[in-house]
Amino acid sequence: MTAPQRIVIENCAIATVDAEETEYATGHVVIADQHIEAVGPGPAPADLPGVTRRVDGTGHLATPGLVNTHHHFYQWLTRGLAQDANLFDWLTALYPVWARIDEPMVHAAAQASLAMMARGGVTTAADHHYVFPRGAGDLLGAEIRAARETGLRFTATRGSMDLGESDGGLPPDFAVESTEEALRATEQAVREHHDPAPGSMLRVAVAPCSPFSVTTELMRESAALARRLGVRLHTHGSETVEEADFCRRRFGMGPTAYFESVGWLGEDVWMAHCVHMEDEDVAAFARTRTGVAHCPSSNARLAAGIARVPDLLAAGVPVGLGVDGTASNEAGELHTELRNALLVARLGPHREHALTARQALRLGTRGGAEVLGRDGEIGSLTPGRLADLVLWRIDGLGHSTIADPVAALVLGPPAPVALSLVNGVPVVEDGRLLTVDEDTVARAARTQARRLAEAAPA
Repeated sequence: MTAPQRIVIENCAIATVDAEETEYATGHVVIADQHIEAVGPGPAPADLPGVTRRVDGTGHLATPGLVNTHHHFYQWLTRGLAQDANLFDWLTALYPVWARIDEPMVHAAAQASLAMMARGGVTTAADHHYVFPRGAGDLLGAEIRAARETGLRFTATRGSMDLGESDGGLPPDFAVESTEEALRATEQAVREHHDPAPGSMLRVAVAPCSPFSVTTELMRESAALARRLGVRLHTHGSETVEEADFCRRRFGMGPTAYFESVGWLGEDVWMAHCVHMEDEDVAAFARTRTGVAHCPSSNARLAAGIARVPDLLAAGVPVGLGVDGTASNEAGELHTELRNALLVARLGPHREHALTARQALRLGTRGGAEVLGRDGEIGSLTPGRLADLVLWRIDGLGHSTIADPVAALVLGPPAPVALSLVNGVPVVEDGRLLTVDEDTVARAARTQARRLAEAAPA
């Protein structure tokens, strides 16, 4: 066996986000190949063998890489539309546009979405793609290719819709698949792309879109398929009052009871949003260890409401953060969601006691790892975990007078990323992507956005 190659980062503040919430005012991290080897106070040993790089982290904060648990990459091409709509009106306006996407569009949108997140400290991303127009090409493959090019760890969730407008659903009929087509394509995606190995850069999950765009048969059969294949399940849940009303009218029960009736609560499931939940819903999620992807900016943009994150956390529900699609969160950055999660939660009934800065950081790191089923691999700076790490600069104009480094990161303006590692490999340095050219990605996305606008109905 060859000797490990080591990267040493020292003289930085460290927030490990481990089980004990260990922090160091000044400390070091040693990375050996793809894993974290050591974390501790003070400088690293001077005589470590195989050191290929030493990074002076003075004025910086080291944290685990951020984990995005919910997104819709293709929406990068439709930012800024339906600006003053609630969820159902927004979807009605945009479904006819989205139904015209194709493989070049999705690849460009995925590259731009991933690049934006990577530049802001994301090292693991999940995407929920559920629009598959006929003849559009390999859309899931386009996303997977973009993630590989950008260098991020990726969970691709193969979404689906089979409940069109004529059958009482929300999406137009031309935007949905048949139940059989959706199940067949989902199984193929898992068998072709899912890598269950430890340290995997690519996982695939089964992800029918939502109760108002998917039949009960597809929900039930998708759960059975995922468990037969040994992969996770993802969908939207309890996002709006209108969704809850839809479930009561169509199924005679609220969203959580409906999900449980079709096998969609469990530790292998995570749901986006979960805004409108009663106490019994929170208890059901806690009992079954069902995870939540909290998307505060999107919830505000679409006037969905304030999720009960403090209550979910107190009950023991796994909660991570999500950007959500950039047609409802045009910023497309997860590090801004740390701040927004804290601020929005304090508008709720718990007020100033809702969330702390450290709880917000945990949501964006270890909480996300739990939600994606990867808590033993990523999400904290702990020896043996994968070397997904971000070094944030906090001694500049925007942060230098905030003595608490975690508060500087969460409450201050977006901190520059001095270094981001995925599997020990640099992806961002001094605020610039190393894996793809940002200007090229921006031009390609703009070109494809214009193509989509021209193809969309007037």
